[in-house]
Formats: sequence, C-alpha cells, structure tokens
Amino acid sequence: MQRPLRRGTVYGTLLNHADALAALGAAVHEAPYKAPPKAPVLYIKPRNTWVDDGDAIVVPADADELEIGATLGLVIGRAACRVSERDALDFVAGYVIVNDVSVPHASYYRPSLRFKARDSFCPIGPFVPRAAVADPGALAIVVAVDGRAVHRAGTAGLIRPVARLLAEVSAFLTLAPGDVLSVGVAAGAPRARAGQRVAIAIDGLGRLENPLVAEAAIA
Repeated sequence: MQRPLRRGTVYGTLLNHADALAALGAAVHEAPYKAPPKAPVLYIKPRNTWVDDGDAIVVPADADELEIGATLGLVIGRAACRVSERDALDFVAGYVIVNDVSVPHASYYRPSLRFKARDSFCPIGPFVPRAAVADPGALAIVVAVDGRAVHRAGTAGLIRPVARLLAEVSAFLTLAPGDVLSVGVAAGAPRARAGQRVAIAIDGLGRLENPLVAEAAIA
C-alpha cells in the first residue's frame, strides 16, 4: 500500500479525548493550569522516533514497560494555514495509524521529551487516501498485545473532531505537505513489555504491528 512522504513533522495532541480529560479529575483545575485546555495542546514526535510497520520498538533499559498510544494521524496534502473547519478535510491527503509510544509518566500538558521522544517511539502506517475513509469521526480503534485485544477506543470520543482540530491548529501553525497531525490518545492506554508484540487496528486503515525489544538485546 502507498506510504505518505515522511518529509514533514509529526505532531501529537494531548487531552483531546473526553475520557482522557475526565480521567484527570480535579487535577485539571489545580495549579498551574487551573482549567481544561482552551486550545489544542501539541507536542512533536521527532524523526528519530519514526519506524514502520514490523519494525522493533526499543524498550529503554530504564523502563520496565511502555505505554501504547493508539491514535489516528492526518497526513497533510497541501499547506494548511488558517483553514476553516468546513474546508479542513480538503487539506488532508489521507490517514495513518500512529502508535504514540511513551515511557509511563504522570505529567500532562507539557510532557518531557525524555518520556515521549525515545528512538522508535512512533510507529506509523499504513497510509490510506482520504477518499477511502467515509467518516474519520466514527472509526473504532483496537489495541492487541500478543494477539489479545486489551483496549478499545474510537474517534467518536474526540473533544475536537478531525476537521475542527485541524482548523484550530492551522490558526496558529502552518502545516506543510507531509506533516502528520495525530488526533490524540484515549484514556486507559495499555502497556506492554519487551518480548511482546503490539498491534493497532483502525477501521478502514488496516493494522500496524510491531514487536517490543529490550535495548540490551540490540546493543
């Protein structure tokens, strides 16, 4: 299947699932933030994190397990700057499955790169053209570990649906062709350890599968 050009930036979005925000409870109203986010909260998954379907996810020596963040990625087809919600999907070339891997951590809003940007922490693929996905706001997402389904979510739970998210992000940031904007991870992201195999399936996009390998095993 055709792959997107990997020339841009991969952006992650925090707290864009209603259940992920609800899981914070009263903490979201405490200092220093004192309220839920009023705009998209973004971070970057840099180039060193990108791997393909079938490639190994490396479990660092200082982590017992990793959090598996299954999410939908929007692949930008043409420069998106201050686009309207109504027209936003016209700027999307297609979609990918993104595994936003993290070292488990308690911080939110501004996650440390040390937890989010280790080598191999962003498997991506396969690419599916926009026309092949009728409604990106109604996609089921299933995570399996060693062949057993351990987490179910979907894009219907997004606080900012796909078009609105893209419109709000492009209001302050120009997205370039090849950039990937992931829409956010639902609450309860499962964890996996070295020696296990993780697969993410999204309706209409197929499957992204990667083994987890201990850092010491590839040194």
